[in-house]
Amino acid sequence: MLASTNSSNNPLTMANTTRPLLARLNWYWILQLLGWTLVFIMVTLVYSRFLGQPGVFATCVWTGISGLILSDLWHRFIKARRWNVGAIKWRMLAGPLLLLGPLQACSVAASIVLLQGKMDGGLSWVPGSFALWSCIFLGWQISYLAALALRRANQFEATALRMEVQAKDSELRALQAQVNPHFFFNSLNSIRALVYEEPDSASQMIDQLASLMRYALQSGQSDTVPLHKELEAVEAYLAIEKIRFEERLRASIEIEPGLEDVRIPPMSLQTLVENAVKYGVEMSTTGSDIRITARRAGDNALIEIANAGAIRSIGDSTKVGLTNTRKRLALSMGEEASLQLSESSGWVRATLQFPVAA
Repeated sequence: MLASTNSSNNPLTMANTTRPLLARLNWYWILQLLGWTLVFIMVTLVYSRFLGQPGVFATCVWTGISGLILSDLWHRFIKARRWNVGAIKWRMLAGPLLLLGPLQACSVAASIVLLQGKMDGGLSWVPGSFALWSCIFLGWQISYLAALALRRANQFEATALRMEVQAKDSELRALQAQVNPHFFFNSLNSIRALVYEEPDSASQMIDQLASLMRYALQSGQSDTVPLHKELEAVEAYLAIEKIRFEERLRASIEIEPGLEDVRIPPMSLQTLVENAVKYGVEMSTTGSDIRITARRAGDNALIEIANAGAIRSIGDSTKVGLTNTRKRLALSMGEEASLQLSESSGWVRATLQFPVAA
């Protein structure tokens, strides 16, 4: 007897071609048939002593069928008038009381006369029958309104969720758009330092930079990339800086088996390695080791970029890079993901931590 909760007009549902079975069922007709079958059973129980008399059982059957027909016609009328859109209309409550109840009472009375050939008690049945069926249809209408309210709540929730996802996606794209120019600017500074002194090295750097920018542009279309892809970009970047710093730059990479395919935001590791080169290698006359490690810690993955040195008073460029990486990490991998910068025993460590599947 409830109204339809079919969500076929929901864009999210339409886009999902593999909806669960429960979502594909026509709940309107399931509940309609169930509700009016229960009414038929109740009426049959009330007249159980008289079921042996001619036409009594047929009257009980017609009672359920006529209620089903009237409620469905009323449902179609409501949809045609679009009363099911927006605020509740007073007509939706008046109709069952003043129209559907009396019509059902008259239909039942007519079936008694036609099927049983008599109507005992004159018109004394009218007030009670009108009241009974008006209450039943009012219950149907309240159930219909409850179903509408539930469907609207689900639609509002789905819309809010979709807007939240779109907002996060837009923010993520904007943050990723900031990474590429930042990285490109830093790389051009490295090339500029070699153009006049070592043109061959500068040429190699340009080739490496072209490869890196291709990766940056391609990976920018995704929220996350496999760790091994990001490490390929990092190795290309370190090759560029190796040309510039020579023996002052000493890099090592150790990845625990099984972590090569964990996914991270694109260019996030690259940003942290840039900072390690800038504040570890570039600012030291003897250079620095840069150690990149990845390992599991329980249900989390820990990726650490460490360089010899100390945390310095950093400029706006690095602040933007670290803040950007933190935001992209949270947007792509959830609030449980984190980026921590620490210093101990003469080493500065940037540690990415995020949950990974078992």
